[in-house]
Amino acid sequence: MRKVIKTALLLGFALNMASATAVTDTIIELHGAKTAGGLLIGKTAPSNQVKLNEQTLKVSPEGVVVFGFERDAQGVQKLTIQLADGTQHEQLIELAPREYKIDRVEGVPQRTVTPDPEQVARARKEAAAVWQARQTQTDDLHFLTPVVAPAKGRISGVYGSQRIFNGEPRNPHFGLDVAAPKGTPVKVVWPGEVVFADPDLFYSGGTIIVNHGLGVTTTYIHLSAVDVEVGQQLKQGEVIGAIGATGRATGPHLDWRVNWGNVRLDPALVLEHFDQPIF
Repeated sequence: MRKVIKTALLLGFALNMASATAVTDTIIELHGAKTAGGLLIGKTAPSNQVKLNEQTLKVSPEGVVVFGFERDAQGVQKLTIQLADGTQHEQLIELAPREYKIDRVEGVPQRTVTPDPEQVARARKEAAAVWQARQTQTDDLHFLTPVVAPAKGRISGVYGSQRIFNGEPRNPHFGLDVAAPKGTPVKVVWPGEVVFADPDLFYSGGTIIVNHGLGVTTTYIHLSAVDVEVGQQLKQGEVIGAIGATGRATGPHLDWRVNWGNVRLDPALVLEHFDQPIF
């Protein structure tokens, strides 16, 4: 009799565990800021297929998924999780509203505010190369390493702010600006591989882009020194360059950016939410 009861209890425990696993596989626990500019990281069964609205997300062999929302994203977003047996489950994400400041910046070199046709052509060619670098897709999960700040200094510019250069409205700012003396070391915030390095882009001057996996890259702009080359593997905290005032800048600072593919994310939210292990 005792053996029968014990067997029944074990069977019930196994069924409960299977049920719990099934529920877990249909809901992705997300880490990060659920707002415009937010980076979100979650985990699901590696065999699941996941979509954000209509966009298919890459699921790593470990079941990690990562995505983010652009500056003007708002409202309710939908995750669709398809299990191996074909059944689908929806998970809704309601984005918290945001407001952005207006930055009026004077003293910007006028040639970078109203460039001539030759400079426009150069800038477009450079932008295409930068765009291509941000398309890098690997299975690396370096962004799971708790993030570190890229440089020490004063925060002089924030993500999302509307920029007005010399009285002329321009695109919003997509980075976090750290003001510090020229030559201040700049460090890579996560381990990764250099996918772009150029000492002299028209708008951004000395520029480095590092791949961290699953479409996540970081960009370092206005550098006075670029001390890495494409293909170089980096350890977290390794010095990659130095703060400068190259490109469209009025003084020495680092413009640090976090990207998910073409979506530009808020670095301040990354520092806030991913400075500790999440898995």
